[in-house]
Amino acid sequence: MKILVNGINHTPELTGIGKYTGEMVKWLTEQGHEVKVVTAPPYYPSWKISKGYSSFLYQREWIDGARVIRCPLWVPEKPSGLKRIVHLASFAFTSFPVMLWNSLFWRPDVVFVIEPPFLCVPGALLSAKLAGAKSWLHIQDFEIDAAFDLGILKSKKIKYWVSRVECWLMKKFYRVSTISVRMLERVVAKGVMPEKTILFENWVETEQIFPLNETPRLYGELGLPENRVIILYSGNMGEKQGLEIILDAARKFSNRKDLLFLMCGDGAAKERLLGLSSGLENVVFAPLQPLDKLNELLNLADIHLLPQKAGAEDLVMPSKLTNMMASGKPVVATAMPDTQIANVLIDSGIVVEPDDISAFVEAIDVLASDKVECGRLGVNGRAYAVQHWGRDNVLSSAFTSFIN
Repeated sequence: MKILVNGINHTPELTGIGKYTGEMVKWLTEQGHEVKVVTAPPYYPSWKISKGYSSFLYQREWIDGARVIRCPLWVPEKPSGLKRIVHLASFAFTSFPVMLWNSLFWRPDVVFVIEPPFLCVPGALLSAKLAGAKSWLHIQDFEIDAAFDLGILKSKKIKYWVSRVECWLMKKFYRVSTISVRMLERVVAKGVMPEKTILFENWVETEQIFPLNETPRLYGELGLPENRVIILYSGNMGEKQGLEIILDAARKFSNRKDLLFLMCGDGAAKERLLGLSSGLENVVFAPLQPLDKLNELLNLADIHLLPQKAGAEDLVMPSKLTNMMASGKPVVATAMPDTQIANVLIDSGIVVEPDDISAFVEAIDVLASDKVECGRLGVNGRAYAVQHWGRDNVLSSAFTSFIN
């Protein structure tokens, strides 16, 4: 097939949606499909355009057998609610003519659009109609729901009208997919017929992410002190994760010389978090690591941390969770009972309610003091990841469901 992919994030971004889009496109080309990608220059999670790319120019390149077209993008230095909307809108605006051109002159069989940004949805639907192609909306993040539920946008009138338009547009797609069962239920609640939905989970390269038997070399490269229990948060440092709870926990453990909190990554909230960590000798920040060191990084952890703000658990299924579990280490997460995250971690970690600092600290203390339990939970998590999130199984299942 000829597949036209429209999404703001793509390879060489190392975390989040870009990583999965890039791996999906590579897999599609390996299956013999012809793929074009309409995307933005890489900027995430640092919120800075990567070296060699432009904010203002259209650029083309070949990546893993696919033609990639980079569209101009405005990236705010300090993203806020309104700035994020303008940022996403800038990509929807600059990518729109590229999508139309390819729909008319390349004539794809499938138009695949990724949310966020939802602002690209009208252009994707029009492109599919003009090309006579099947349209596919894949939701990595319910950005509209999250914006209102997390208080980034607050007007009830705007919420009413935006939600109505969202539901109307979603029902126009041939297929709608998303990354967790609970998120799929939300799609159906918005009016999409169940038979048009596809569960399309994020996957993990279990051959590349696996437990190591020896201490990773990265331990020395980062200059970490010896004989510490490493409590790791790795990934995007954004506002919706509620990462302040990690620093609050570190403050509670300030007298424990055997524990070290390692925060590795980048993002819009990093500078603020660095300020909040001032005076905490048991907290170390490290830069985002390249892909070839990801397995070493994940194996630094004795305990992984996955904080989320209240209300975000079923709006977003954190992509980093798959790698955490594949590394064979236990996870301490914040989520409400019976959410997707809580159900996945039922026997491979400890889940406490969001913003419950006492329970969060207690969970860390329990695991830091019990290597046997850590090992048991880690083995269970690895087994779950291999069984449910293998790359080829996930991608084959999703595209077979689409074709059928």
